Amino acid sequence: MNKHEHMLEIQKVQFALVDLNLYLDTHPESEGATKDFAALSSELKRLIWDYEKKYGPLTNFGSAYFQNPEAWVNSPWPWENEKGGKR
Repeated sequence: MNKHEHMLEIQKVQFALVDLNLYLDTHPESEGATKDFAALSSELKRLIWDYEKKYGPLTNFGSAYFQNPEAWVNSPWPWENEKGGKR
């Protein structure tokens, strides 16, 4: 999975989690939705961990992978795309 595909997978799981969260707001007794939410939450953590390990941090303030500090300074900023920004 390349960087772009990895980010798309993270976004898909985040979307599903938001949807499940909204559902659980009105159906808190749903065991299936609760189990799905827990499973997807674990999957999201794994996806983010893998992404940050390969490509650098997605977040700041304590949860970002920091074993590779060069990724913090050598990765492009979000607004620096490959066409117009630095590579």
